Amino acid sequence: MMHYIKAKSILSTKNGMNIYRGCTNGCIYCDSRSTVYNMNHDFEDIAVKENSLDLLKKALKNKKEKCMIGTGAMSDPYITLESKLEYTRKSMELAYRYGHGFTCITKSDLILRDIDLLKKINEKSKAVVQMTLTCMDNKLSKQLEPNVSTTTRRIEVLRKLDKEGIPTIVWLTPILPYITDTKENIGQIIDSCIDVNVKGIICFNMGMTLRRGNREYYYNKLDELFPGLKRKYIKKYGNSYTLPSPKNDELMKLFIKKTRQYNIMNNPDKIFKYVHTFPCKNKSVQTTLF
Repeated sequence: MMHYIKAKSILSTKNGMNIYRGCTNGCIYCDSRSTVYNMNHDFEDIAVKENSLDLLKKALKNKKEKCMIGTGAMSDPYITLESKLEYTRKSMELAYRYGHGFTCITKSDLILRDIDLLKKINEKSKAVVQMTLTCMDNKLSKQLEPNVSTTTRRIEVLRKLDKEGIPTIVWLTPILPYITDTKENIGQIIDSCIDVNVKGIICFNMGMTLRRGNREYYYNKLDELFPGLKRKYIKKYGNSYTLPSPKNDELMKLFIKKTRQYNIMNNPDKIFKYVHTFPCKNKSVQTTLF
């Protein structure tokens, strides 16, 4: 389902945007379902900001300084609708036309459709693709994230992007307590990131967050997929916002050790700075300096 809405503005103060409001990925843990975001329609009934491209064109044209344009924080920019509407691709075209950089967070292989634009932007300034990886077991992943590309496919996407010289970042979050918080799972994800040459892995801690809206949805899914596990969550975490894995210390040691060993950025603040910093005009100068 979808419907169109008129937006008053498109870019945030930090140059982020969400062309779509709501999501059809179906991830059982999604924070964007939280009532704090005041969504007044069903989460799967996507609100498409029909004037978003006009607003973006005006904003980019009038910007005094070039910047990185980001999308995907609240809704995957490559949900199924994008294959038909192409709003994300058209926004990328605008970023290229007006000399800005581009970054997005996704779980979809549909981004490969736009690899031509990503390459053009990266040659001119900078393009960074951020991909979420939470579970190496494709069967389990399909339960947790039912409407997205399999983890195996996402890793293939990262490999193809690397071959085209497009830098990538992986979001290793959320890690679901008693479900994906195993040494085997985390180790395999990090090994895959090493294999496809990601520049950084964002991991705040091994665990997840829950608040009103997404907590109820998540617990309903636990009852459906993992009977009895909800009671374990309630006993341990109550109504806490943060739900750290009981194995957090062990898994974070593994994460820090492996990322340091292979020179992969692991500090979220430093990764965010890298992603959102627009490069100097002369890339050769930048390479010489750093």
